[in-house]
Amino acid sequence: MIPRLSPARRGLIVAALGSSLTVSWASSYYIPAVLAVPMAEDLGLSPVWVFGAFSMAMVVSALVGPWAGARIDGFGGRGVLMLSNIVFAAGLGLLAVAPSPLILFAGWAVIGLGMGIGLYEAGFATLAGIYGKDARGPITGITLIAGFASTVGWPLSGLMLATWGWREACIGWALIHLAVALPLNAWLPKGTRTVTAEAAPVEEGPPPSRLALWLLAFVFAATWFNSTAMAAHLPGLLQAAGASTAVAIAAGALIGPAQVAARVLEFGLLRRFHPLASARLAAAAHPVAAVALVGFGAPAAYAFTLLHGAGNGILTIAKGTLPLALFGPAGYGRRIGWLNAPARILQAAAPLIFGAALTVWGLHAIWLTAGIGVLATIALLILRRS
Repeated sequence: MIPRLSPARRGLIVAALGSSLTVSWASSYYIPAVLAVPMAEDLGLSPVWVFGAFSMAMVVSALVGPWAGARIDGFGGRGVLMLSNIVFAAGLGLLAVAPSPLILFAGWAVIGLGMGIGLYEAGFATLAGIYGKDARGPITGITLIAGFASTVGWPLSGLMLATWGWREACIGWALIHLAVALPLNAWLPKGTRTVTAEAAPVEEGPPPSRLALWLLAFVFAATWFNSTAMAAHLPGLLQAAGASTAVAIAAGALIGPAQVAARVLEFGLLRRFHPLASARLAAAAHPVAAVALVGFGAPAAYAFTLLHGAGNGILTIAKGTLPLALFGPAGYGRRIGWLNAPARILQAAAPLIFGAALTVWGLHAIWLTAGIGVLATIALLILRRS
């Protein structure tokens, strides 16, 4: 495929899609950290129930992801992404008016539907439809922008909560979807037919082997598990290593910058190499960081977060670029939906599983995620470039 888009237009597409995905991440994945407790208190629940509803939303997203990917393969991503903004707004609206736990769960189920059709997988599939095998750069670009979702989302959610309340914060995010993200997605090209020139048919070759697909699905599930476990329990883990509360919070704050810095590195130096090379290095970063944390304790807190954050930043990109590099753009959307479905389910269970391990084993719970990281690295070493 030969894109007709000028470099300036390509940059605008990346900026628009990255910005809309920032809204989608900030208003779904990142709102429980700020709004779960006031939600629970208002409805007379334990916060555990709200996080349980959020976990259910991630399971819903896993179920609808393959359908969304197949739809994007056939018709382009613009319509699916626009639909996701409407669905997100509807789910957030349900949360805002929820009079009971039942409606609260229904709201999160609708948000889960939005997550399944409106987060990174949908964005990656949209770019694969536009750019084909040349989508690696744009995929990295949108992750650079949306990597700031927590940086934008947490303060904005907190500001709306402090100013108006949690219900009004949900309404605020719903309006942002409709007034900001929806127009940005509406501006995107329809799909490959409108942005590519005619090209000679290309033989797709044999379908990818089942072993390669299973290995990649395992890698995605393993790395999402580790990422979510650390996101939920990092301060407690660092304190178990002997760090003070202040140090644990300060070290944890470095994960975001480390992710962005690693993505800049991927966009520059590492783009010269096959995505497998950078993915292998990234998967190995967490086990290495774990050894440092157990070996040196609190003094290694900053090194741990920097290594883990950098690896996680590159692995987020790899979830889009590896299937493209290994299997090509044909059927990419549907394939990435299936590859990430197990990851979403494990992601929903990660906070509970690692939290229990941390309670029982303390610092040595890190060997659970380190072992998973080693297995993911081995799986990537087994994978070949073709």
